[in-house]
Amino acid sequence: MDRTTTRRSLLTAALGAPLTATALTACGGSSGPGQAAEGGASIWYLTGEPKESIRDAYVEAFNETSEGDLAHTAFENDAYKSKIRTAVGANQAPTIIYGWGGGGMRDFARAGQIEDLTDWLAENPEVKDRLLDTTWPAATVDGRIYAMPNETVQPIVLFYNKRLFERVGAQPPQTWDDVMALTGTFNAAGIAPISLAGQSRWTTMMWLEFLFDRVGGPEVFQAIYDGEPEAWSNPDAIRALTMAQDLVRADGFVTGFNSVVADQNADQALLYTDKAAMMLHGTWTYGSMKADGGDFVTGGHLGYVNFPAVAGGKGDPSNSVGNPAQYFYLSSSATDEQKELAKTFFAEGLMTDEVVTAFIADAGEVPVVKGVEDQLGQAADPEWMEFVYSTVSDAAFFGQSWDQALSPTAAEELLTSIEQLFQLSITPEQFAANMNAVLGQ
Repeated sequence: MDRTTTRRSLLTAALGAPLTATALTACGGSSGPGQAAEGGASIWYLTGEPKESIRDAYVEAFNETSEGDLAHTAFENDAYKSKIRTAVGANQAPTIIYGWGGGGMRDFARAGQIEDLTDWLAENPEVKDRLLDTTWPAATVDGRIYAMPNETVQPIVLFYNKRLFERVGAQPPQTWDDVMALTGTFNAAGIAPISLAGQSRWTTMMWLEFLFDRVGGPEVFQAIYDGEPEAWSNPDAIRALTMAQDLVRADGFVTGFNSVVADQNADQALLYTDKAAMMLHGTWTYGSMKADGGDFVTGGHLGYVNFPAVAGGKGDPSNSVGNPAQYFYLSSSATDEQKELAKTFFAEGLMTDEVVTAFIADAGEVPVVKGVEDQLGQAADPEWMEFVYSTVSDAAFFGQSWDQALSPTAAEELLTSIEQLFQLSITPEQFAANMNAVLGQ
């Protein structure tokens, strides 16, 4: 095949094929087809359809051009997290590293293990300007950019069951006071106000992320991220923690929420089977509710809004939290030739028009690029896709999920303390003390 064939025709052909598991899936070392040829480069990313096939296709399309020589290997999520840290620490990382930005990236950056892309992006402004502005903060450490955002945006939104709201004659909440009032309304009607998979802990974290933002604004968590002494004891943080416990004490969450597991989608089932009226969750749950919930989604019974405002709060009500993007880093241990090839891939092979179309049409998610409104309007679920896009593009601030923004050590303490906070076994002040003890770690 002529290696100057256009990337458009190659990617279109590749993405038109049935979605199948890649032959490169691995749980061990990179070898065979995943090993870079002499003078070539390598890229590691995750398994899981439909995105895995999209990733395979755009790398293969790039490799069919005169520039391309990328060996690719896919890993299951949990295996990858441990393997990539080992590989980076041993100077055996792939040229291009899949990651999540935030705290893990910060460790790599400050250890000099990944490349600073700031100057390259300044020299190639069209690469940076094409992506949503909200994707870049999680790619930034100490004012410098260390990652290329890619793939899709995944904000956290408040889902609600329209059937149940109609049953009690209520409207979706616009303020925190509305949330507390609806808690009483639904409890009186024998309906759980809110579904929550408390055993999974990270779902509970979403409530604190939004409360911290709405009460104190993004500056409260930024001080935490920067490691400022006693940052978790900020009065706005204590107020947000107290409000979370107020909701627990008001029986805001489904009975036994601490035994509900998100991995089995049990929290989603409580919403679409009319057992609970609301659920705060990531936009990635829309597809599974559509697939598993009968006519809940297709029949127009699922509603969604951004998180309500807090009276007197400092945070902009347009702010969102969640996953601003997925990210690729460039290994500092790569050769100069490999680094140049990776940058060419970032500029020409990543998030092309064809890849954007694939994420919308095949994955049913909103890509991280600007100006896709027309395509979203023609998607299978246009109203939903446009809501997700506007939630992110109109956000004054898009905060990264805390368990990604923090270091692994701090993130684990966070999840433990959140569980205790929602079990009412510690006070807001004790929560803050636990977290202050791991600031900067």
